[in-house]
Amino acid sequence: MNQLWKARACLTVLIGLAAPPVAMADPVEDFYRGKSLDLMVGFSPGGGYDVYARMVGRHIGKHIPGNPTVVVKNMEGAGSTRLANWLYAVAPKDGTVFGSFARGVPLDPLFGNPGPQFKDASSFSYIGSANDEVSVCGANKSSGINGFSELATKELVVGGFGAGTESEQHVKLLNAVLNTKIKLVKGYPGGNDVNLAMDRTEVQGRCGWSWTGIRAQYMDRVKDGSLVILVQNSLAKHPDLPDVPLIMDLAKTDDQKKMLRLVLGPQKMGRPLMGPPGIPRERLDALRKAFDETMKDPDFLKEADKAQLEISPITGDEMEKIIADAYRTPPDLVRRTAEAIK
Repeated sequence: MNQLWKARACLTVLIGLAAPPVAMADPVEDFYRGKSLDLMVGFSPGGGYDVYARMVGRHIGKHIPGNPTVVVKNMEGAGSTRLANWLYAVAPKDGTVFGSFARGVPLDPLFGNPGPQFKDASSFSYIGSANDEVSVCGANKSSGINGFSELATKELVVGGFGAGTESEQHVKLLNAVLNTKIKLVKGYPGGNDVNLAMDRTEVQGRCGWSWTGIRAQYMDRVKDGSLVILVQNSLAKHPDLPDVPLIMDLAKTDDQKKMLRLVLGPQKMGRPLMGPPGIPRERLDALRKAFDETMKDPDFLKEADKAQLEISPITGDEMEKIIADAYRTPPDLVRRTAEAIK
């Protein structure tokens, strides 16, 4: 009897070994399969945020488990603060919605700006950015301003599209810290609208203008001299612009440099993709992994190259750290910086 029992036990083990393995269900894949995800953009169509978001949207779905469809939608308003508030307070927190809003908006609560409904942007779900960024101030040649030093005595009229955007923050920063004479005209829906206003000579220029956007759309004007790049508003120069002054080199005191670093820190986040707070960890990890894989996708890179878009990605973890570090800034420095850019 004992031998018979042993034989049966061995037979059971052998049958188990011979049986094909049972695939473990992937709850993330099961969740996303057959779904449609919304990738929201906080600006009007045609601008840099919109262009980058649509390009990512065309490729990221195949890297998300379950291969959901990704649909890009625009929700402009208040310099993309409208979208940031919607993501924070209204959007589903299940990983089916994420978006791209101005990289400076997460610091608005820090500076006491009234628009955001959130008090600390650390709670957003950071996914990644397709590039880090160098922003510039550019002016039409017809403005008569040919170099940054002239802004100390001559007025430059520029367009802005929201208090939390660099189009306005950088103007206020330059005027407060370096005593430039830049006049800000507010109320445009997005960067592309300011560009059109420059074409119509409603305004003479634009600040907080992403160099990648200029490279993709206006390099012919830079080359023929009809668009003059006046200054780089960043922590480091772009290799394309060795002869254009860097704002950090123009600061005269340590305090000025500290204020500039605080405001310009989000530059590295380029075109951020973020989800609402509370996305389940396993789904956020899947979205981050899908984003990272998209940045290496040959089809994506080929399309970006054809569109002359710079791809220099940073991860969701890196973005999360940038915002966390900013919110740890000493309160006195935050207060003085907030006063400078209001």
